Amino acid sequence: MGGPWTLERIRELDETDPLAEVRRRFELPHGILYLDGNSLGALACGVAPRVRAVVEDEWGVGLAGSWVTGAWMEAPARVGNRIAPLIGAREGEVLVADTTSIALAKLVGAALDAQPDRHVVLSTSDNFPSDLYAAAAAAARAGATLEVVDRHGLQAALTGDVAVVCLTHVDFRTGALHPIPDVTRAAHDAGALMLWDLCHSAGAVPVDCEENGVDLAVGCSYKYLNGGPGAPSFLYVRRSLQDRLDNPLPGWLGHDAPFNFEPVYRPAAGIARFLTSTPPVLQLAALDAALDAFEGVAIGAVRQKSLALSDLFIDLVDEADVPGLEVASPRPHDRRGSQVSLRHPMAGEVVAAAADRAVIGDLRPPDICRFGLAAPYLSFEDVYRAAATVIEVARTL
Repeated sequence: MGGPWTLERIRELDETDPLAEVRRRFELPHGILYLDGNSLGALACGVAPRVRAVVEDEWGVGLAGSWVTGAWMEAPARVGNRIAPLIGAREGEVLVADTTSIALAKLVGAALDAQPDRHVVLSTSDNFPSDLYAAAAAAARAGATLEVVDRHGLQAALTGDVAVVCLTHVDFRTGALHPIPDVTRAAHDAGALMLWDLCHSAGAVPVDCEENGVDLAVGCSYKYLNGGPGAPSFLYVRRSLQDRLDNPLPGWLGHDAPFNFEPVYRPAAGIARFLTSTPPVLQLAALDAALDAFEGVAIGAVRQKSLALSDLFIDLVDEADVPGLEVASPRPHDRRGSQVSLRHPMAGEVVAAAADRAVIGDLRPPDICRFGLAAPYLSFEDVYRAAATVIEVARTL
């Protein structure tokens, strides 16, 4: 964006911000500059009344009848359809259920079962550790192995034995992102399926699953989708693959006729076969209400603003030139997610001191200070003041 930056210039940006109205859809604590939405999203205005209504009216009064009158059973698919446009998917391709690790284990297992002549799950050493744990366990149970390589060695590792490539789109430490079209195309050229973890993408970075030929994806809903602590994950299966893949963790809700209570499992058609257990109704209600904040909001507009916010943060750090404080996130737009990560030898002290001054980021040991740029509810002035505080703190250490 380019400096020098003044508060007057920053306020001019806020006055012309096309997402300024969206900010009013969130309940932000007074006096707090919250740059940790890549860990836990802020509370959307409609969530508390919606959950209260489900508890007091649907559960409290309707009781078991609300499985029908409240359409509780349909919630995983209904809420999934609301997430679908945010990741460039079609209706009937997204479900909300389980946790990210469980969803990932399901899809890794399904991909391996579908390609019994291939015995490798491929990932990178900088992937989120929980993804590696789940993928390794799923691979072992299928008689396969997880192969972990440096991100720069991915192409060379794409041999004919790879069944599925499992990567996180946006790196949780630095915000560096993989190019989804290029990596997906390379996996397909090698005959492998492509599984993306979208935890740090959904609601912040365009993914375009359909356009880019993505086969499978998982993601949490409590970061940029603002579903609340412990909110369930989502999984995506491209429609052309849905009846080819089997759920390795079948349960009654993924049965073709769940209320027939048959002793033999028959998978449901389409995405429903990837359901396993009874839906978490209260969590789904909270997420459903949180997604109201995205109504009428194009993910491209969110991306444009988040890049502008992160450019501002990076410019301010560069201008300050504080010894020991350096930008760890990639600078090119096509390589950076919706966060700014800074390196500092006393990163823990920087994050703690900033929090004492009401600027909330988080720490990724040993030396990463991480700041999420949630465009729907952060203003340019918020980011300007937050960066100034972090810079001031770093100067004193």
